[in-house]
Parts: sequence; C-alpha cells; structure tokens
Amino acid sequence: MDNEQVRVPRRKLIEVGIPLEAINAASAREKSIRHGHPSTLHLWWSRKPLATARAVLFSQLVDDPSSHPDLFPTLEEQDAERQRLHRLIERMVVWENSNDTTLFAQARKEIRSSNGGELPEILDPFAGGGTIPLEAQRLGLEAHASDLNPVAVLINKALIEIPPRFANRPPAHPGAGEMASDALYRGAQGMAEDVRRYGKWMRDQAWERIGHLYPKVVDDNGVERTVIAWKWARTVRSPNPANPIYSPLVNSWWLSKKKGKEAYVVPHVDGSRVTYEVRHDALGPRGENEGTVNRKGARVVGDGTPIDFKYIRAQGQIAALSEDLIAVVAEGDRGREYINASQEQLEVAKGAAPVDPPEADLPPVAPSFRVQAYGFKKWSDLFTARQLVALTTFSDLVGEAREHVLQDALAQGMPAGERLEAGGTGAEAYADAVATYLGLVVSRTADRLSSLSSWDSSNPKIRNTFSRQAIPMVWDFAEANPFSSSTGSLESQLRYVIEAIEVLPCGNRGTSSGNDASLRDYTRVAISTDPPYYDNIGYSDLSDYFYVWQRRALKTVYPDLFATLLTPKAGELVANPYRHGGKEGAQEFFVDGFNQVFARMRAQARSDIPITVYYAYKQQDTNGDNGESSSGWETLLSGLISAGWEITATWPVRSELSNRMLSNGTNALASSIVLACRPRPDEAPATTRQRFTGILKRDLPPALRAMMQGAVAPVDLAQAAIGPGMAVFSRYSRVRDADGSDMSVRNALELINQTIDEVLGDEEAGMDADTRFAVKWYRTYGWGEENSGIADQLSRSMATSPAALAAGGIFRMQGGKARVLAPAELQGEWSPLEDDRVSTWEATVRLAAILDSKGAVAVQELLPAVTRRVPLDSVKTLGFLLFRRAEMNGDTKDANLFNGLVSMWNDLTASAAKSVGEVEHQDDLDLGME
Repeated sequence: MDNEQVRVPRRKLIEVGIPLEAINAASAREKSIRHGHPSTLHLWWSRKPLATARAVLFSQLVDDPSSHPDLFPTLEEQDAERQRLHRLIERMVVWENSNDTTLFAQARKEIRSSNGGELPEILDPFAGGGTIPLEAQRLGLEAHASDLNPVAVLINKALIEIPPRFANRPPAHPGAGEMASDALYRGAQGMAEDVRRYGKWMRDQAWERIGHLYPKVVDDNGVERTVIAWKWARTVRSPNPANPIYSPLVNSWWLSKKKGKEAYVVPHVDGSRVTYEVRHDALGPRGENEGTVNRKGARVVGDGTPIDFKYIRAQGQIAALSEDLIAVVAEGDRGREYINASQEQLEVAKGAAPVDPPEADLPPVAPSFRVQAYGFKKWSDLFTARQLVALTTFSDLVGEAREHVLQDALAQGMPAGERLEAGGTGAEAYADAVATYLGLVVSRTADRLSSLSSWDSSNPKIRNTFSRQAIPMVWDFAEANPFSSSTGSLESQLRYVIEAIEVLPCGNRGTSSGNDASLRDYTRVAISTDPPYYDNIGYSDLSDYFYVWQRRALKTVYPDLFATLLTPKAGELVANPYRHGGKEGAQEFFVDGFNQVFARMRAQARSDIPITVYYAYKQQDTNGDNGESSSGWETLLSGLISAGWEITATWPVRSELSNRMLSNGTNALASSIVLACRPRPDEAPATTRQRFTGILKRDLPPALRAMMQGAVAPVDLAQAAIGPGMAVFSRYSRVRDADGSDMSVRNALELINQTIDEVLGDEEAGMDADTRFAVKWYRTYGWGEENSGIADQLSRSMATSPAALAAGGIFRMQGGKARVLAPAELQGEWSPLEDDRVSTWEATVRLAAILDSKGAVAVQELLPAVTRRVPLDSVKTLGFLLFRRAEMNGDTKDANLFNGLVSMWNDLTASAAKSVGEVEHQDDLDLGME
C-alpha cells in the first residue's frame, strides 16, 4: 500500500476544478486592451490570452486540497480550501493586477508549498507568441521557450530573455540626463526609454534620407497638410476592345462613413483614362455601386463591362496590372482631411527606386495565400516601390542605431563584455538588446506598410496586412505615411513596442531558443504548450513576411537565428498538403511528428506535474463528405493516448463571451480546450468496450453533475465532459471492441456525448410533472402548435393535465390546438409567492426571459421568492438541458437565452442568498419585537 501511495502523484487543482467563468471573462476582456499589453510587442497568430495561461499554469502546479486529506480531511474542508485557491486565481487573472507584487508573491508561495519548497521550471516547446513562457516568468518561475520558427524565437527573446538580463538599469542614452539613476528606473523601464530615444533617432535619420518621398499635400483652402495615407486602386485593362481603358478595381469608394465626416471617391471616365474626385456628403455609393469588384468578379467603370477573376489573374501573370492614386488622407485640424489626388503626388510615389529589396520567393502554394495567382512571385512584390525604400532604410538604420547605443553605453562606463547571444550583460549585449526591439518596431511597421493594407472607412484608419491569418488579394489599398503621427507610422509602432516593454516582468531568467520539438531535451522541466493545430495555420509561410525584414535588420545580432534565406519549413509540425505530397501524406507527417514529440516528453519530463496542452477546438472543425467531426481534434487526442499519456482533465477556455459566440452562430466553439495529461503507467491494462462503457457510466455522471452545479456554462459542458470521459478511456493501454479491433477516439467521444444526454435525461426524470411534460413537448414541437388531443394524451402520461398546465401558466390550448408558451410570453410581471402553481419549467423559462429583457437586477429581486417555491439547483439543471436541446435543434436564440441564465447563475444565486439572509434576519428582529 505504501509503495502504491508513493507511485501515484498528487492531483493538481487543474485536474479537479478551476474558476472557469472568471478565467474566460478576464480572457475576453483582454481583447479590448491595446496599449501596454505584451501581445502588442509584435503580431503572432492564435496567441493565447495572458489570463488563460496564468490561471492554467498556477492550477497545473498547485495541489488540489483532496491530495492532502491530512490537512483537509472532510469534503467540506476541501471545498473551502479549493474556493480559497479559486479566489486567488480570480484575482490573478484581472488585467489590472498583472504587476501586483504582493499578489504574485502569494501565488509563488502556493506553488512552492505544492512542490517541495521549489519553483518548477516551465518549458513551452511550441512557444509561438510567448504567452505561456511570459506568464510562467510572471509567476516567478524560470521560463524556457523554444520554437522552430526564428520569428517566434525572436519574440520570446524580447519577452522573457532580454528584460531580466538588463533589469533595473538606467538608460544608456546621454539625453536621459538627471533621470539616469538606478533609483528611478525599475524593471525594463530604462531599456524602454532607450528604445524610445534611439527609435526617434532612427526616424529623424530616415526623414533626412528619404523624407522627400513623402511630400505634404495642399488642401482645398491652400493649407499644407501632413499625409496620413495615399489611397490606391489596382487597375486592369478593360476586356472590351471598344473601350480599352484601365479600370479601377475597388471594393468600396468610401473614405469615411463617420457621421458628419462622410467622404467618398467618384470616378470619371475622360476619354481613355479615369480620373477621381473626392466628395464630402452622405450621398455616397450604396449597394452594388459601392465598388467595382466583389466576390463574383468586377465591372468596368463607365460602360459596366463585366470582368471575371480568371481574366484578372491572367493579366496579373503577365504583369499587366497597374495602380491609380485615387485619394489622399491627411491630418486636419479636427480629424482626417480627404483630398483629391494630384499628379505631383503620383509622380513622387512612382519615382521611388528601392535598392537591394528582399528577393526571396513567395511559396508557390500555401494555405490562405491568394496573391500568387495575380502575378506576385517574391515577397518584395507585396510592397510598393516607396514602401520598399522606407522599409530597407529603416532596417538598415537598426544596425546604425546599435552602434550609437554601444558607444553611449561604453561612454557611461559599461564594460564591453560579450555579445547578447554569447550570454553577455555588458555594452555589446545591451546594444544588441536595444537593436532587437528596434528591429521589432520595423517589423511591426511592415505590417501596415504593404500594398495589402486596406482602409477602414467606418473608423477611418489603416488596417494592418494581417487583419486575419492569411495573405489575401487586396484591390484598393492604403499606403501609410511612416513619417506621420497616425496609425501606420513608425512613431505609432515605436509607441506600441515601448508600452509593451515597460510592463514586462523582469524576475527570474528566461531563455528562448530555436529547437525542433521532436529532438530537444525535456528533462527536469514541467511542460505547458500550445502546439500547432493540424492544418489550421501555416506559421512558417506567414511569418516569412516578417522574417525578410527582421533578417535584414538583425542578422548581425543573431547570425545563427537568421542564417537561412527564409524560415525553416521541412520540420514544421503542420499538416500542409502541398509540402508533404497531398492530404494523406500531410496527415501522416503530422501524426508521426506529434507522436514523436509527446512520446519524448513522456520519457523525459517531470512526472509529478501534469503537462497541459492547448487545442483550438470546435466540434465541426473540418467536415468531411460524410459529416465527420474534426480530424485535428481527434488526431490530438489519439496522438496523446498513443504516446502514452492519460488525459485527466479538459477545460474549455475562451476569449469570447459565451453569449457572443452563440449570437455569432459559433456555439460549438471554445477558443481553446486545455488538456491536463499524466504519463499512463507502462503496466496499464487493456479492457473491453463493455467494461469501458460500464465504468464511463459510473464515473462520468457524478463528474457531470458537479460541473453543472459548479461554474461551467452550458455552452462549455460537452467540452468539459471530455476530460473525465477521456480519463476513463485513456487510462487503458487499449479498449477492445467486440470484433477485437481497438476502439477509436471518435467512438469514445460518441459514448461520452450519449452519457451527457443520459445524465440530463435522469435529471429530467426527477423533476415535477409539469416540467417533464413541457420538456417532452419542447423536444418534439418547440414553441409550435400541435393537436390538442396529443397534448391531452401526453399530459396524462406525465401525471398532469392540460388544465393543470394552463393553471401553471406555461400552456395554452385553444380551438383544437395546443402549445407551450414561449419565453417572450413569460417575461412580464410575476410574483412567485402569489402564483398558485409554480413548476421548475415556469421558473426557468420566466427567469431566462426576464434576464434577457430586463437584466440581472430583475432576476435577483425574484430569486429569494423563487427559492421558496422550487429548488434552485433544479432550475440550473433544467437550463443545461434546455440549452443542449436548443443547440441540437440549431435554435441560436433559445441557446443564447438559457446559456445566459446558467452562465450568470452563481452570481445571481449568491445575491439571492444574501437577500434571503437579510429577510430572515429581519424576521428574527420582528419576532423579538413582538
């Protein structure tokens, strides 16, 4: 028995329960934080919210109270301690608390207490945008990031490796003057100040060299204005031989749709050419006339000749597409000014002559790339000549700025030391560090300085190239002025980087390295990782967009990192059909690589701490011809199990609020599933389908009921249930079907879903007769009418009657037709204590409808009375059941309604309990007075 106790590791908090709604709410809120957020240091695709990673890491490392029966012998004591830890997590995930030293000291104390007095080292071998290593460092842990992609490695160096090495130092820039003292600079503030000053020097130097390419524009009143952006339209020769003009390809002529500031472009055909006029009123183009191109094709201005995309692509392939300057956006006294394009502005732009732009080739085929079909062959083709001049100038100035940093640091007495990559901490290394951030400023600028950046007329500004994880064709694009002070300028990108640096944690050391996850070492570390999602994102192809500029700016700082012309492709763990001989080859490559990585982790990583793995999950991720569900999700689960892992928990974490997801029609989507996994013992037994099903039906229902009474929203129940369900499946070395074959993950998931329905069915069976009737009716007929004879027959089989149901206020039978009353009919005034017949159905539907129409306060006022008529737990359970039925029926409105009620249930009932307590206390006082 003693040996068994030693062998079995203590369960961690993530394997029992986490405050999911608080985590999700904090993660959703993060999306609105744009300044001073570490994610603004540089773009990366599918980056996880900081709040999610912070909570997951803490929960992964801290013991659940049930692991310490000596300290918490009863379930009540365990629950109380778990709630204390949950409250700590709820405080930690709040953005404003991110740098609360007292709070995070308490978090570190809890982590030490659960790990023998030590703080474990954390590794993310697929570090990407760096969220997980950054939050590990914030928790006071030694953080290790590795990735095959050099762009990801550079981002992680900037986030976790550089700041601790130069923490609490004053700036090297001589202009810092009296501010340059250790007492005034904390964390990375001194380095942020240097990035600001040397970044400004770069801008000023660039203006001296190429400022003539960015002339001011004269407005209608003769006043010179600084340009924010030049609006261009690609053009193609009309296929109509009688009118062979170059016609603009424009998605929208609008420049501004802002009320009172409307502006748009009107094209005029003048013989063989098109001219453009800017107008300022609200009478601009609508509908089909808003532009000249849509998803179906294009049309020629003037005569309306249709142009199909096949023709446009063919013209692009022979370099026959051109561009027209159609408008200029400038800085005005009160916002934007929209001005007619001039010949002078056009000639200056066309006169730019880039020297030695990046000549690397675009991939011939890549997921989400569309531009190759239109004749784009090199990465430099994505930029105008003037943009190439600007970006090459900025990139080259990074090296010059580094030399200035070095000389200034040496002049202040800093020893030269080794270079950054050699582990130095002196002037050479510091100059490399500042150059790294300046290189990221240039890279960020490239995201808004391409011919794929569009203009947002609803909130007038330049959109970045990667408004989504793709490189699509953009017809009418906006060329930013990098010397303005608006979005798209070097100054604005510098500001974002500085604000991110200033808030970076600078505690324990961090490392970022370029490693293949299938070959690296995993000894002595705990692992939390966000691996590639099968074929969802082609990271290496997309990141080459930034790599070509980072390489130019920083190759001398990181010669090994930028040794290749483009990012490494062969070992990237993405199921890319064009790189691996088609769909089957891509799947085989991904599965083999994934299994190799996680088998290596199992053999080497710490076994006393579960690993955590993120997956961007949606139930209908990839629909095959037969309607099968996500191959990526099943591949992940199968790969983990095949590699010897036992799945001990799954939690749906999101950066979208559940009701918003539902209203957008994405109710099957959680931003990510986080899985907790333990090494399955080598001696784990095999079992049969029959025995697996029996154990599943034994173990899963109580776990589901605990989730429903906890903080799991209905929209998340199916995903959260995968954890305890797959824990049963994955504890066996294999599960044999009746024919002797191994049960698939897909079949196991089907059985888990069946069990959810059975549990909800059991809960339904224990409810009152009126509720059981209404559920049965809703399941079959929704809110629709049906024959009253059917209603009479069904109600009697449920031990109720149409008259009783009508008296209960939930049913109507008239003219031979019958129906259950819809929520909109039950959202009016209601007094539960004066209602002669209150069912769980009536309480649930009324409360959901009132919450939707009148808000939480109205529900809170009713709950003290409701709790005297029906069990509140049954209301919550029925909310789960009705959500699942609405979701299965594809009824988004109903799903929203019931998910909204249950998602807020804990807050609503806490308020109700307080009110009930106050009422009972007042009753006691009144009795005492009598």
